[in-house]
Amino acid sequence: MSTPYPFTAVVGQTDLRLALLLNAVSPAVGGVLVRGEKGTAKSTAVRALSALLPQVDVVSGCRFSCAPATPDPACPDGPHEPGPGGVRPARMVELPVGASEDRLVGALDIERALAEGVKAFEPGLLADAHRGILYVDEVNLLHDHLIDLLLDAAAMGASYVEREGVSVRHAARFLLVGTMNPEEGELRPQLLDRFGLTVEVAASREPAQRVEVVRRRLAYEDDPAGFATRWAGDEHEIRARVVAARALLPKVSLGDTALLQIAATCAGFEVDGMRADIVMARTATALAAWAGRTDVRKEDVRQAALLALPHRRRRNPFDAPGLDEDMLDRILDEFPDEDLEPEPEPEPEPEGPDDSGPEDDGPGGGPDGGPGGTPPQGDGSQDPGPLAETPEAPDSGEAPEEAPEAPQPSAQEAAGPEQAAVRAAEPFRTKMLSVPGLGEGASGRRSRARTAHGRTTGAQRPRGHLTKLHLAATIQAAAPHQKARGRDGRGLVIRKDDLRQATREGREGNLVLFVVDASGSMAARQRMSAVKGAVLSLLLDAYQRRDKVGLITFRGATAELALPPTSSVDAAAARLEQLPTGGRTPLAAGLLKAHEVLRIERLRDPSRRPLLVVVTDGRATSAGNVGGRTDSSPRELAGHSARLLQAGGVASVVVDCESGPVRLGLAGVLAQDLGGPAVTLDGLRADSLAGLVKNVRTAVASTTASPHSSSNSNRRAA
Repeated sequence: MSTPYPFTAVVGQTDLRLALLLNAVSPAVGGVLVRGEKGTAKSTAVRALSALLPQVDVVSGCRFSCAPATPDPACPDGPHEPGPGGVRPARMVELPVGASEDRLVGALDIERALAEGVKAFEPGLLADAHRGILYVDEVNLLHDHLIDLLLDAAAMGASYVEREGVSVRHAARFLLVGTMNPEEGELRPQLLDRFGLTVEVAASREPAQRVEVVRRRLAYEDDPAGFATRWAGDEHEIRARVVAARALLPKVSLGDTALLQIAATCAGFEVDGMRADIVMARTATALAAWAGRTDVRKEDVRQAALLALPHRRRRNPFDAPGLDEDMLDRILDEFPDEDLEPEPEPEPEPEGPDDSGPEDDGPGGGPDGGPGGTPPQGDGSQDPGPLAETPEAPDSGEAPEEAPEAPQPSAQEAAGPEQAAVRAAEPFRTKMLSVPGLGEGASGRRSRARTAHGRTTGAQRPRGHLTKLHLAATIQAAAPHQKARGRDGRGLVIRKDDLRQATREGREGNLVLFVVDASGSMAARQRMSAVKGAVLSLLLDAYQRRDKVGLITFRGATAELALPPTSSVDAAAARLEQLPTGGRTPLAAGLLKAHEVLRIERLRDPSRRPLLVVVTDGRATSAGNVGGRTDSSPRELAGHSARLLQAGGVASVVVDCESGPVRLGLAGVLAQDLGGPAVTLDGLRADSLAGLVKNVRTAVASTTASPHSSSNSNRRAA
């Protein structure tokens, strides 16, 4: 077994370490969600936490970690006889993103259950994590059905395994810790609210602290055991402090003043529900116990609010988590603490090992209640965030030298005058997008697909381990052979060859790729505002339905992938707000860029089906960068590019943005070349774009039946 990195050797990240230790003191706080950029010691700190937890008393031989004093009466390994048990360290169980349902909740042997009437149950990760830590790295990428199982277990403190009328229940109370990179997508609100505390982490911008991180990491990799030995004393002190805080926790008094402060804070920030109040109360109590006090003070409530409320204030995915600290102070000042006796000054904390460097952040009990005393000046918790890029002063002095490097006149002429970006219109609720046919893509809530979860549509012989039994088909397969098998009783004689796996139909997530005309003909502020509003609306819908969304823009002589396929609506909203317009219209370049993006995405995720949404007036005034072809007009090149996409089986829809009394109908021609329907720009506001895309199935079917059907459908849509 490899030696874990010591918790006390983590540099900086004061808020992260404090949140983890508060959960170690009081598991009732409800877990921690750690948000931040890659390479910020998120996983390292979490994995090191288990070494600081007290050991667990367990019933000897129990696979479900029952406590000898209070064994679970419904334990599958029970009933347990009273008596002394064994002792083992607290476990930290990791849930992989690609784990199966059976691996999480456990597997029930259906064959033995039907043939022998025996509940042969193999425990899963939820049983292993009972009375310990369940750690989910990249929790925002976890499949929906696994998230639902986690929510149920976290809410009830138990796991239920149901297989065709055979059920097993066992206790599953664990500390849930998740880490995520927000750039890869956000969590569902239901799961987000299940985490008691949230912490934003970022790499330090202080050179001295970054040097210390590298120094310690290299020392650990050279000699893990020796490095851990040098920090063993600090680890022991933190472990003893956790034990002492746990013992003090029942004696901490949560007075009426503290309760009023908590209630006023949650009400002032308009937090939904009452879970925030309860979590804040538990966190403030744990903070007092961690500080060695038996009373909760205003500073405890303030710190609890900073940890428990930011992720509960989001109204939609576009809102960044955070808390207005000035407003928090104003609310708390309305309820001053009662007169309390002054606390004695804490004794100075011991320093870490001699080789730890000047920025040592070993364990301690600073007045801030954190595990590492006073953080250095460059502490990551004070960073503005992973997206902050403030230029240094010397760089600003070099700007005049870079000024002559302007675009060449020919490029400027091709691009035309660039107009300032306009704000998107208010997002609206959309109807569901769908792609025709039956897919087999990633689990989602969009188009029809064959999935492991959903309604049963048939049965087949199992390929490997049986997970979803089709009971009727199994009985039907076994019934003709009962006499030959010597059946002499009421029960059926079931053999392995009789078992049938249920085939199910559910929903998948798709890739919705927008190709948006940002040329001068589209530069009307109201028009681009409506287009952006529609894209943002579909991003919100994609967030709820687990889709990926991408954005390509074309103007001047080029097409640009403004938003690579993503599920992160935060990143999408920022890119769309900065989208400029102006210049000529290289329609062919935009379509060929879409073809290239979809080709790459097919290699990355072959099972995810795309839907192409082209937002344009259909004009093509520039050949753009399409390989230097000069033998065809821009319009002919656009038609060739569109037919290339149709030949690849890409489902498409064209949003006609042409306006004015005289209309050329070029968007309708483009829709024919793509093999999809065309709708007017007014349709974006009336029924929403997502409702219009439902015509894709009808258009594709009619195109196959008759070469004139696409033209007819375009005229009807117009």
